Amino acid sequence: MASSNLNPSLAYTVVYVKDVAKSVAFYAKAFGYTVRCLDKSHRWGELESGQTTIAFTPRRQHETDDLTGSVQTPGGSDSVRPPMEVCFTYSDVDAAYKRAIENGAVAVNEPEEKEWGQKVGYVRDIDGIVVRLGSYVNPPKKA
Repeated sequence: MASSNLNPSLAYTVVYVKDVAKSVAFYAKAFGYTVRCLDKSHRWGELESGQTTIAFTPRRQHETDDLTGSVQTPGGSDSVRPPMEVCFTYSDVDAAYKRAIENGAVAVNEPEEKEWGQKVGYVRDIDGIVVRLGSYVNPPKKA
């Protein structure tokens, strides 16, 4: 049954982290975002990121753990990664990659040109989450 009243939009991407205040500060410095809010309890933080808000909350919290189970995180091995990655686009991927590394991101793969016309590099954030830094995908060339 289709409903004409349903018009969804992605409002939040929530990242579960060890320390909300540290992660919010890290993302602001390493990736160039402005902090929208960090609540007094440090259990919720948001970045100004356009139409979809990037939010941070602790890995362990009774409100959601009791309802949906606990958050599973990698065991510290570089060969294991969370089942998601955060992707940011930049006009200068090399500069973005350099800034991320200089501000505490762990290098995974330096930016390189991809066959689909995008330059992409990878880092890990302070919680081990993979962050893709990419250029805007070039439109196909006309024949």
